[in-house]
Amino acid sequence: MVTVLGLYTLGIVIATVLLALLVFLTYEPLRAYIHKWNEMKPIPGVEGAYPIVGNALYFKSNAGDFFNQIIESTNEFRHFPLLKIWVGPLPFVVLFHAETIEMVLNNPRHMDKADSYRFLHPWLGTGLLTSTGDKWRRRRKMLTPTFHFSILSEFLEVMNEQAEILTEKLEKQVGLLPFDCFSYITLCALDIICETAMGKKIFAQDNSDSDYVCSVYKMSDIITRRQRTPWFWPDFIYNLLGEGKEHKRNLKVLHSFTESVIRERAEDNSDSEVPQGTKKRKAFLDMLLQATDDDGNHLSQKDIQEEVDTFMFEGHDTTAASINWALHLLGSHPDVQRKAQHELHEVFGASRRPVGMDDLRRLRYLECIIKECLRLFPSVPLFARHICEDCYISGFKVPKGVNAVIIPFALHRDPRYFPDPEAFCPDRFLPENSAGRHPFAFIPFSAGLRNCIGQRFAMMEEKVMLASILRRFQVEACQKREDLRPLGDLILRPEKGIWIKLQNRA
Repeated sequence: MVTVLGLYTLGIVIATVLLALLVFLTYEPLRAYIHKWNEMKPIPGVEGAYPIVGNALYFKSNAGDFFNQIIESTNEFRHFPLLKIWVGPLPFVVLFHAETIEMVLNNPRHMDKADSYRFLHPWLGTGLLTSTGDKWRRRRKMLTPTFHFSILSEFLEVMNEQAEILTEKLEKQVGLLPFDCFSYITLCALDIICETAMGKKIFAQDNSDSDYVCSVYKMSDIITRRQRTPWFWPDFIYNLLGEGKEHKRNLKVLHSFTESVIRERAEDNSDSEVPQGTKKRKAFLDMLLQATDDDGNHLSQKDIQEEVDTFMFEGHDTTAASINWALHLLGSHPDVQRKAQHELHEVFGASRRPVGMDDLRRLRYLECIIKECLRLFPSVPLFARHICEDCYISGFKVPKGVNAVIIPFALHRDPRYFPDPEAFCPDRFLPENSAGRHPFAFIPFSAGLRNCIGQRFAMMEEKVMLASILRRFQVEACQKREDLRPLGDLILRPEKGIWIKLQNRA
């Protein structure tokens, strides 16, 4: 009897301790959640937000449907300065006006990336894209010289060589049925970034089945699926699932490859002897190996790998997506395509010579075309920042800890700055038409303190690849724009590719 009573008493004690522990662990998060819920009530928001689950019952799980819902909401709330949504218990404010976006992107207090970027950490560590605070400032200052115009000019030879391989591949499609050009462009961009970032040829255009190429392709999709699937968020659950195991497999391939390239390049750089009469091509990796901070300290192997992996992630998918959208738009607007080809003829004549730095400066209308394509289809359709202290945005209080989602896709369709916003009109970006436009009305490479360090590189690459294609081929689009259905993941991609037909130019 005593034993049973003792066990009963012990059970009561254990239950009480567990209950107290549960209350202790949940009290502060619950208190913070209720505080944010009440403070954010005045902010206009999507209907159907319920405690804890938020707008989860409203949003669709398919990536394309979800993105379209967000864009529809920005259209519905166009006359409000911001709107709020709840993803489960997490609050977000959505910004799509130049004035409100400037308040966040230009504020040094709100430089941290949003919580969802932590899913990039296993691949990219805390490199330039994902780092915060002093680490980001030191790294940005150290890396800025590597993107100087004079250094970028050394990469032009690689861009021309790979663009020539691309046009040879596309030549085989001339006069045939429509084909999806998306992978052609992406593999070319991957070859360019590998050789310029790491000094390593991977021959992606000839060997698209290599483990590294396949892993680069898969990793972005794996990360975006995890970001929008709440039950994948806890690491201990994710690592047990098939998705988590696939993530681990691809991560091993990516890291093993970059580790070996860094090791080889470091050994090559330590050997100062270069055969007479030869010039060694420099890569970003070479400059990372030589870079020092204000105290003369070099980057560690881990630091270098973070930045190399970041260049690989940011430096091919975004550019490839932009060029693909450009081919669709040019193929849908023969008048704009003819005008671009007229400019190309003025610069190059009938020659097949590679694109030079002076040529890039002269291709002004082609640059307007690229900018208009990035306006309609920004490669990064949305990104997010962490609000690091209580602030007011257009009179609405936004409490510390909320994530601010900036949506260039919606921002670029503001009729105040871009009348008839769905029309494809490159003349919008002629100097006389751009004068006086709000500096935060067009932000394809982000803006403010954390703008994209590689935007000059991207514009160079896009000009070279588009110039190479348009000098040789006439492009015809085989889809209507409403059939493309953009998927707003990390990178803006069409759901079913970009289908075109090609003819040789006379």
